[in-house]
Formats: sequence, C-alpha cells, structure tokens
Amino acid sequence: MTLLHHRAEGPASAPPLLLGPSLGTSYALWDAVAPELSATHRVIRWDLPGHGRSPAGLIDAGATVGDLAGLVLALADSLGVERFAYAGVSLGAAVGMHLAVHHPRRVDSLAVLCASAHFGGAQPWKERAALVRREGLADLADHADARWFTHGFTVPRLVRDHREADPAAYAACCDALAAFDLRDQLARVTAPTLLVAGRLDPVTPPAHLREIADAVPGAALVEIPGASHLAPAERPEAVLTALRAHLGGDGPRGMAVRREVLGDAHVDRAQARQDAFTARFQDFITRYAWGEVWADPTLGRRERSLITLTALVAHGHLDELAMHVRAARRNGLTPDEIGAVLLQTAVYCGVPAANAAFAVAQRVLTEKSDADSGTAG
Repeated sequence: MTLLHHRAEGPASAPPLLLGPSLGTSYALWDAVAPELSATHRVIRWDLPGHGRSPAGLIDAGATVGDLAGLVLALADSLGVERFAYAGVSLGAAVGMHLAVHHPRRVDSLAVLCASAHFGGAQPWKERAALVRREGLADLADHADARWFTHGFTVPRLVRDHREADPAAYAACCDALAAFDLRDQLARVTAPTLLVAGRLDPVTPPAHLREIADAVPGAALVEIPGASHLAPAERPEAVLTALRAHLGGDGPRGMAVRREVLGDAHVDRAQARQDAFTARFQDFITRYAWGEVWADPTLGRRERSLITLTALVAHGHLDELAMHVRAARRNGLTPDEIGAVLLQTAVYCGVPAANAAFAVAQRVLTEKSDADSGTAG
C-alpha cells in the first residue's frame, strides 16, 4: 500500500504525536518545533498528497477531509501506532478534528492550530481549485507570504514547497476544504483539546478558533501575538510552549510547584512579561527547575530554600536572592534561620557577599513584617 511520506523522530517507546501540515506546505512547517517535541514524544510528521514527497496519486478530485484522515490512519497503522496525540495546522488541523470526531478511540489529545470548523464556506475553495487546475500554482505561490506570514517575514523553504506542489493534488485538497464543515459535530470531540490562534492570521482569524473552543467541551484557547497563519514557522517558541503544556510532561507540574514556592503574584508578573523572545526560556525553567528539581521529593522545600539562598549569595545574584528570601519564608523558614544561613555564607562566601545579602534579606523581611502588621502601602 502506498503511504503518505513522513518523518519519525524521537524514541520509539515514547508516546506518539502526529503533526499535520497546512495546505501548500510540507512537513518542514514543523522544522522549528518537532525536534524539541521529540525529546518526550515519538513525533511523526507527514506530507499531504502531492506535497513534499507524498505521491500525488493518493488523492483525486472531489476528495474530502475524511479521505485524508483515512490516509493518516493507514500511516499510523503501518507504524504500529494505535493511539496518538495529534496536532495540525489549517488543513492538517481539519484532519485532526475529523479524526477526533469520527475515530475518537485513536486520538488521545488534539491541538488545532490556525484552523476553522468550516474555512469560510465552499465557494472560495471551489474557485481556487478551478484556478489551480487551469493555471497552476505559480501565482498563488508568489503571494503565499501575504497569506501565511506577517509583513516582512518569510520561510523560503515553505514557499518553495508551495510552488513545487502538484497542482491536481493541491486542487483536490481545496475540494476537501470546500466540503468541510464540522460545526454541528464539534460537541462530539472528547479528547483534551487545545486551540491555537495567530492573532494576526487573516485566513483563520482568532474568532474561528474561539468558535471551536466554545463548542468543544473543556477546550482551551491560546492566542499568539505577532503570529499569522503558519504560527509554528513564525512563532515556534510560543507554539512549543503551548503544545508542551497541553501534551503534559513536567510543564503543568512545574507551574504548580513554581506558584507554590514563589507565589501567584510573582509568577503572574513573569507570565505577563513573556513574549515570543522569552517564551522558550520560561518553558525551560518551568519544566526543568520547577518540574524536575524542585519537585524531586528527595529533599524538602525547606532544605532546597537553604541551598538556594547559599548559592545565590555565593554568586552575588541579589535580585534572585530577594525573590528566594520570600520563597524561604513561604517554605517555612523563620527570619532567624535565614539569618543563620547568611551568617554561614560570611565564612564560606566572604564577608562582603554576606553583607550585601543581609541588606537584601533585611529589606525583604521588613516588607514581610510590615505586610503582616497591616502597615504595607
């Protein structure tokens, strides 16, 4: 049997995750995301018929999203994958929604990126299919950047994939989008579902994702600023953060521990300052520092606070020290115990370092005392 071209990454024993592409692209759409996800999942990304290296003959005129979903299931079966998490962009997301509705026992979780339950109606897609069958893909490829990305951004590899796609197969995919309307079936989705919208997406604007989120029981919605239609290519760090939190692992546990130790106010401020540039670092510290190290039961939180205070004094990280003096109090250390730690650092880290640390701790503990007595402004 002829299968969709695909690429598998990650340990064979890890939970499977299938990644679906957008119309006109190949699995290269996931190049900036898939390698990171493969640390915890067996990532399988595939090409649409006539795109990338998938044979064009896998799809014919009048095709449906159900036909594409059947090809994905055949691929999964060939790889011995019975149940899987699924994430897709645009047409690839439509395939995922179809699978979640019609084959719920196969889908463990679903992430729908930059997509719609109906893609604006049938007529525009019928017209595009006719145009491509008549004139080919050159003109559409010339204007791909405007549909896919924010002004001034491009990914030449994806534009080239668009230009090199098979016109007949591309038009058949347009037929599938023309016939797709899952609005009255979304309530049947039982898999945990994440919706990701590009805030600047002109093709499937955030309202389309909100419509799905409102209809799918328990669904969550994330809007990514500065992202257009191909968010995994344009804002991979933000997409990666959203997918990691959705797929599980140490992210959710790490966030819970981080809030317990540092407090909601501090974490909320850090999250509010997060943007595409810092998202990957925030994800890193949440998963590794808080989800693994601080969550390890070998040491209690009191002991971890003692160690952390010492290390911060030794390296002169006074801003971090203030934050962790507050955390130490939250973890049950008394002011006398904090003072004893800082006094010991004077012996092993030096008097000047301890002197600066005492000044920071005194300020923080005074704030704490004022707050407890109701005199803080």
